[in-house]
Amino acid sequence: MSVDTRTALTVLTLDTPTLGDRSYLAHDGEVALVVDPQRDIDRVLALADEAGVRVTHVFETHVHNDYLTGGLALARATGAAYHVNAADEVSYDRTPISDGEVVEVSPRMRVRAIATPGHTFTHLSYALEEVGADGTESIGVFTGGSLLYGATGRPDLLGTEHTHDLLHHQFGSAQRLAGELPDDAQVLPTHGFGSFCSAGSTGGATSSTIGTEKRINPVLTQDEQRWADSVLAGLEDYPAYYVHMAPGNAAGPTTPDLRAPRPADAATVAARIADREWVVDLRSRTAFAAGHVTGTLNFGIDGQFATYLGWLIPWDTPLTLLGDSPEQVAEAQRELVRIGIDRLEGAATGDPADWSDEPLSSFPRAEFADLAQVRHHRAVPVLDVRRASEYAAGHVDGAVNIPLHELIGRLDEVPAGEVWVHCAGGYRASIAASVLAAHGRPVVAIDDSFDEHAAAGGLPIV
Repeated sequence: MSVDTRTALTVLTLDTPTLGDRSYLAHDGEVALVVDPQRDIDRVLALADEAGVRVTHVFETHVHNDYLTGGLALARATGAAYHVNAADEVSYDRTPISDGEVVEVSPRMRVRAIATPGHTFTHLSYALEEVGADGTESIGVFTGGSLLYGATGRPDLLGTEHTHDLLHHQFGSAQRLAGELPDDAQVLPTHGFGSFCSAGSTGGATSSTIGTEKRINPVLTQDEQRWADSVLAGLEDYPAYYVHMAPGNAAGPTTPDLRAPRPADAATVAARIADREWVVDLRSRTAFAAGHVTGTLNFGIDGQFATYLGWLIPWDTPLTLLGDSPEQVAEAQRELVRIGIDRLEGAATGDPADWSDEPLSSFPRAEFADLAQVRHHRAVPVLDVRRASEYAAGHVDGAVNIPLHELIGRLDEVPAGEVWVHCAGGYRASIAASVLAAHGRPVVAIDDSFDEHAAAGGLPIV
């Protein structure tokens, strides 16, 4: 949550850390506007209720590629005007908006649309302006996937055939924002907090201004060609589920059904695993390694759950969740509807011993120091499931690199015998270890920080 004390307007932030996104609610004490709401709109409604304001306008910066919007559902629930670029092809009624248009949200608050193509061709940013006795002041700008903290939104999500054009649009859009807005205007992006929609690192910044970005953001400090070359060199794969998001947003996502899924007993869980459905254990990687139902996969709710599950699961595969508690399942369900996974076959909670009529499976956990010690005595196959760029920057000598999102399709490339698997911090390694264990492979999951402990543990890094 953030509040600008310089003004009578208040800007509140809704974070969605597992997707690396933010939504915003701005108000003048009476009426509010919302920008880029996530699909679970009850969070927005609760925030508005807590602030004692009415939502009268909803704005989309672009047709999103990484989540399903709650904008249409929110507008229908509140009676708000739903502002979507007039150039976007959508199948629902909206209030079309175009570059340069000004929306008078209230006598004290207005929004000015600014065309900022680059992340998409029809991307808009919105300058938040306060109207006072001395004139109009720009308080901030909602930049969506345009200007981020120290970076920009990536230009390749619409297909490689459009990347070149979008890349140069993105550069021009950043220049326009920097030229039109005052240095003290807040920069309020949707992406850039771990989102795969970001091109380049946004670091750990949680706030910024136009003036700050002019000093630190490569798109505003480098010439266009140097910046473009750097962006292109840094583009990597993005989650496979993205391909379903833009069509879903253009069709108009409905309000999600967050009712508890049907209970699944041990026989049901076994049958679903036998039918090659996905049964996902939400518990921590420590708990999963210690004991889990054979054939289940571990996507802990304590990490980027929706991003990686959405990336790996074949779309429309039936899904059952296993968790410590109904609250844990409900949290996962909320994460999943944000990316359009509405169908859950069922869920089970409580003690994992109750989820199976057979003995539980387990696998060892280790640290890099353990790997170094074992390697003094015998050859140990090492599987590195980090992204290719992470591997290229430094890896354990002899490690095989299969990025996590490619693992299921490349299982035949995993070295024979007991495999020690690692990532950067342990979360992805646990997912990979569960995939290998489900396919009958002996595995050791390294739950350790690669950057801090791999070399310190006595392992040769190349």
